[in-house]
Amino acid sequence: MTNDFWTDILNFAQAIAHRVGIQLLADFGQVQASQKADGSLVTRADQWADREIREAIATTFPTHGVLSEETEHIFPDTEWCWVIDPLDGTTNFTRGIPLWGISLGLLYQGTPVFGYVHFPPIQQSLHGFWYGSGLTGPRGAFLNNQPIHSSADDPSNNHFFNLCARSTAVLQKPFPCKIRMLGVASYNFLTTASGVALGGVEATPKIWDIAAAVAIVQAAGGVWVPLEPKPIFPLEVGKDYSSRSFPTLVASRGELVPIFKPLVEVVVNR
Repeated sequence: MTNDFWTDILNFAQAIAHRVGIQLLADFGQVQASQKADGSLVTRADQWADREIREAIATTFPTHGVLSEETEHIFPDTEWCWVIDPLDGTTNFTRGIPLWGISLGLLYQGTPVFGYVHFPPIQQSLHGFWYGSGLTGPRGAFLNNQPIHSSADDPSNNHFFNLCARSTAVLQKPFPCKIRMLGVASYNFLTTASGVALGGVEATPKIWDIAAAVAIVQAAGGVWVPLEPKPIFPLEVGKDYSSRSFPTLVASRGELVPIFKPLVEVVVNR
C-alpha cells in the first residue's frame, strides 16, 4: 500500500477518536450505566460513540467492514475491517476514574495491521503499524506521535506487570514484578508497548479489547502470546465474536515469555 493510504488511515483514526473523545469527556462521570448480558456495563455514551465511529467509517471507507462491541458482532467478508471499542473502560468512566479510551483497530484479511487508541483524560494517543505479508508502508509504534519501544529490562521489584480483575489467581505464587490493575484492557497492554510495564495479562478480553493493541504492542517490539492453543487470527468470516474471549499475555520481549507464561496460565486453567 502507498504511504498516502496509511496517512489517510492515521488521519481518520486520529480525527474521529479525538472528536468522540471531546464529547465523552463532557459525559465523564455524569451518566448512568446498565448491565449487559455478559455482566459488563454500557452507557448511552458508549452507544453514541459507537454510532458516531461506525457512521464515520461508512462515509470515509465505504468498502471497509466493521466489528463493534455494541452493535456489529459478525466478522464481515471484506478485505479491510475496523474493530472498534467506543469506550474501553466503561466502569472507570462511570465511576469517575480518569483512565478510559477509544480503541480503533484495522484488520487486513482478518489480521490486525494498524491500531489507534486515544485516552482523553490523560491526553495520550498511541498508534502503530504491524503488517503481514503483502503490505508495505510506515512502521513503528508511537505515543503522541513520538516513537516508543518496549522495555529491554529484566524483571525486578521495581518493574510493573499488569493484571485484569479476572486474573488475580496469578497472585497465588510469588511474582517477579510489582502488580498493577488498571481496569482498561487496551491500556493494560499498551503500557508494555510504551515501556512502562514489562508485561500484562487479560483473562477474558474480547476482540474489540485487543485488536488495536495487537498491532501497537508488536510494532513497539513487544510480544503477543495467546494463552490457548487455537489461533486468534485471522478472524473467520461469518463468525459471531460477541462472546468469544481471547486470554492473552503480552511481554516486552520474547525472553520474558518463559518467565511470565507459566505464572499466568492459571487464568485459563481455573
